[in-house]
Amino acid sequence: MQCSWKAVLLLALASIAIQYTAIRTFTAKSFHSCPIPNPVNCSQDTDAADRLCDESPTFSYNLSRKTHVLILATTRSGSSFVGQLFNQHFDVFYLFEPLYHVQYTLIPKLTQSKSTTDRRGMLGASRDLLRSLYDCDLYFLENYIKPQPVNHTTDRLFRRGASKALCSPPVCESLGAVDLHLEEGDCVKKCGTLNLTLATESCREHGHVAIKTVRVPEVSDLRALVEDPRLNLKVIQLVRDPRGILASRSETFRDTYRLWRIWDGTGRKPYNLDVTQLTTVCEDFWNSVSTGLNRPPWLKGKYMLVRYEDLARNPMKKTEEIYDFLGIPMDSNVERWIQNNTRGDRSSSKHKYGTVRNSAATAEKWRFRLSYEIVAFTQHACQQVLAQLGYKTASSEEELKNLSISLVEERDFLPFS
Repeated sequence: MQCSWKAVLLLALASIAIQYTAIRTFTAKSFHSCPIPNPVNCSQDTDAADRLCDESPTFSYNLSRKTHVLILATTRSGSSFVGQLFNQHFDVFYLFEPLYHVQYTLIPKLTQSKSTTDRRGMLGASRDLLRSLYDCDLYFLENYIKPQPVNHTTDRLFRRGASKALCSPPVCESLGAVDLHLEEGDCVKKCGTLNLTLATESCREHGHVAIKTVRVPEVSDLRALVEDPRLNLKVIQLVRDPRGILASRSETFRDTYRLWRIWDGTGRKPYNLDVTQLTTVCEDFWNSVSTGLNRPPWLKGKYMLVRYEDLARNPMKKTEEIYDFLGIPMDSNVERWIQNNTRGDRSSSKHKYGTVRNSAATAEKWRFRLSYEIVAFTQHACQQVLAQLGYKTASSEEELKNLSISLVEERDFLPFS
């Protein structure tokens, strides 16, 4: 049976109208994120997950074009310091390493793993969690916090005290006027368990969300989030001289980096030294920075490279550049924090995760912590990324220890705008 051209035209118009209505309905309504079953335990109570979905409110996507921030870093690169530059801002809801919970749910022994597959295995779950957190859906965290929160309350959120918003009213209702500037360790003691409903409300009252992570290897792993127009996400990639990272890790993670310490102390390189503890950092830096500096269209206006050494030497100027790139006004709280926390004495930086220190001196301290043999080994293993980032090599013990000779070239890594 043949259809007249009028009938065909009417069918086509009807199809277009239906598709348009569907698109309008999807974008106009708030998007509802429901928890997913535990990826590790397939026998999880699905009824409980359904109840959590029913109880959770809907969350509207970022239709107001708020700017959200991801600090992409590696361990002992100065990321806690950079995180505080956002944590102190009155209009930024800051979260410290929420992907910790994904890592230790999906890959409990990832820190000891050498498998690239393991490192990549959690990226899909990490992206889903980041997307939910930027949309202020903190209930999504409940899939990864163990034991699972009851009535949306938990005392197991990793480093809760590192987030000012989670240690302030209305999330922490028990604080008085004298408690407005809690130390991290005092937050849990004074605030009690974390109410994720109150945390969600606080997140939605802030203009921006900033998240720090050392659990995403490269900026290309974030492409799906960067390209999502609903997030308006910008990435600050923090890098540091790999020699400084190695020195700091050896000091902080003494057991994990025991063989490096033996080499440093005895002058003899252990035969079973795990060199991937160094080379993985350099490879991730090289791959990620190469992507950023090649300026692909999807990163236009979304990526800024920051060297820790530049920030340490001139923290106020570099912080102003960061906020200018983000298009967020820098407030007086941030300025005050920089003034109070970048001129510390030796005793002020005794806590291994602390952020109070003489920042310029800290950036160069590695030159006196590592033997020249280890420095020379690192320079050879990481020569590509050292040159890429403008870090000079030391050709002798004397040059290494001579602080009048800078090992950091003057480089101006302009944001890709």
